[in-house]
Amino acid sequence: MSGDPFRESLGAFVLGQLGEPERIAVQAHVDGCPACRAEVADLRPAVELLGLADPSRVSDAPAVPAGLGESVLARIRAERRPRRAPRRAALVAAAVLIAVSAGGIGYAVGRPTAPLEPVAVAGSAPGVSARAALVPHTWGMEIKLEATGFTPGRAYRVLVRDRAGRQSPAGGFVGTGTVPMTCNLNSSVLRRDAAGFTVLDAGDAGGAVALAADF
Repeated sequence: MSGDPFRESLGAFVLGQLGEPERIAVQAHVDGCPACRAEVADLRPAVELLGLADPSRVSDAPAVPAGLGESVLARIRAERRPRRAPRRAALVAAAVLIAVSAGGIGYAVGRPTAPLEPVAVAGSAPGVSARAALVPHTWGMEIKLEATGFTPGRAYRVLVRDRAGRQSPAGGFVGTGTVPMTCNLNSSVLRRDAAGFTVLDAGDAGGAVALAADF
């Protein structure tokens, strides 16, 4: 989720506070992003509970339980008391921690990066310049799209076509015009089953094709 530009809009999306182009773009992204879809599912119960809140009681001050302050201070004093662990046990714990840390660092440094598979862009709308690459995963695949020329502020959605001709959502984005953009689009279609992807203009009634690629 790190760096996901749609994540900060999920709250407004669930609350129904987005404009139509933004709502379409976020919906398209959520359709193709398992992490954002799970976060939306977590947020919906909270939104339902908001409807039960009584605005007239928001400013009510909660009653503090008797003796709470002394109970907290007593716990703090207890935690401050020095605790001496046997020297041998402390040395063993330190050795184990160092060994585990070293192993973790070695794994992170030695882990191979996923290979990028460049794909040819078969067709695009006038003014659009793009290149794409694929990353295979066990859960599907990732499309890394770099492009310029998509209409600024306009929502686009991405569909992946499998070899049987079925279309599956892979998220979406909002155009940035001449400003270069980079999108990481996720699809549940496995790489071996994928035949291509299409970028559709979500704001067009007919869903005009803005970009297409064959694998």
